[in-house]
This record gives sequence, C-alpha cells and structure tokens, in this order.
Amino acid sequence: MNSPIVYEFPLNERIRILIRLELLFKQLGHFLEGSTMADRRAAINTLLDILTIFSRNDLKSEILKELERHIKVLNQLAGSEGVNAEKVNEILDELNQTSHNLYAASGKIGLKVMENDLFQSISQRSSIPGGTCSFDLPAFHYWLEQDETVQQQALEQWTKPFKDIRKAIDMILGFIRQSSTPTEEEAEAGFYQSSLDKSLPLQLLRISVDRSIPCFAEISGGKHRFTIRFMRPAPDGSRPTQSQDNVPFMLTCCQF
Repeated sequence: MNSPIVYEFPLNERIRILIRLELLFKQLGHFLEGSTMADRRAAINTLLDILTIFSRNDLKSEILKELERHIKVLNQLAGSEGVNAEKVNEILDELNQTSHNLYAASGKIGLKVMENDLFQSISQRSSIPGGTCSFDLPAFHYWLEQDETVQQQALEQWTKPFKDIRKAIDMILGFIRQSSTPTEEEAEAGFYQSSLDKSLPLQLLRISVDRSIPCFAEISGGKHRFTIRFMRPAPDGSRPTQSQDNVPFMLTCCQF
C-alpha cells in the first residue's frame, strides 16, 4: 500500500488514555512553535486538557508499571540469537533513565502548574465559551501582550513537568505499534470480523487503508472479538453508508 491512512483502536483503558495524551502533546508542541496570540491561547487550552486527564488518573504509577514491563521484556530479548544487543541496550538505557526521572518527580504530574495564580485564573474561566476575553481576564490579556520571550519562559515553566512523561508515552506507544507484523486482509462488502485470543495480551489494533480507497474504518470491539466496517462518506453530508465493495487493508494486532 502506498501512503496509507492508519486507524487505531485501543483494547484497554490505559492505551486509550496514552493515545489521547499523545495527540494532545503533539498539538501542544505545534502551538508552542507558533508566535501569534492565537497560538498562545491554543497552547494553554491544550495544556488545560492535558492537566484534566492527569487530574483524573494516577498516570504516573501506570506509566511506571508499563515502563517496567517493557524493560523486563527487552532484558529477555537482549540475549536472544539474532537480536542487535547493542541497540537493545541503548533502548534499555533510555527506558531506565526515563523511569528514574519519573520516580524522582515528587507528587502528581503537573500539580505545581496549577499553583500559578495566572494559570489558575485561566483554568477557572476556560470552561465558559469565550470566558478568557480581555474583560474577563485582564491579567491574561496583559500577559498575551507581553514580549515573546516573557511568554516563552512561562510556557516552558508550565510544560517542563511533562517532558519525561511525554517521552515515556512516546516510547511505550512506539514499542507497541512496532511489536507485531501486519497481515493482508480483506473486508467482504466492507465488513470484517475476527475473534481475539484471550491468551494474548493484545493492546492495540492498527488498520492501514490505501488513500485511494474512498472509505474510512469504523472499529468496535470487546474482550472476545472486534469488527471493522468500511464506511463511505455521503457527498451531501448525510449519514455514511457501509461500502458494498471488498476492501483490502493491512491489520496489525499489537501485543507487546
């Protein structure tokens, strides 16, 4: 397949949260590179979304457990025949260092960010549509009008606590996505269903579809099976319909 579109479906809550955070961190990185007032506002809104996820979940301990699991598996692979031991050891050093940094970080990730008075004010008003206007938050408006270096320093201070955990998330998801070999499959009349092996700790499904195929993959699943329906968008904006054509795709069942 040339230039495929990849659809992912997490098979447990932990991976679901990590993929959401991955998306938010990518958005945050994009907006931090911008220099306009709109970029600054978007970066802070994205950071607030990240903080909301961290406030509702004990992600630090969950990610540390996941890192330890990956370290254990890679240690077992290091001595296997045909494995590049030097490369594995480099990855293990990086995993161990990231794990050490997270252990060393005291308290909940991002908790200190909310101790900043300005950030607290923005957070309190952000749930109101347009609630961070200049007349609502003159202190925020003043900050947005400051020199770019002043804003950059504040943003670096607010985002610094997430540096190691973002790296850990990128590494964990990277290992999982590359853990299995894709297989060629075909959805007859746009429909594909398969059972899940309960003995395998599957984490994630990845479906790659060639861009030339005018369909998107709608995935659902549970503990025992998963279903893929390839849907055709309606040109008039109405409800999509399932394709009646056989749709070829690549399926990866990630189980690292």
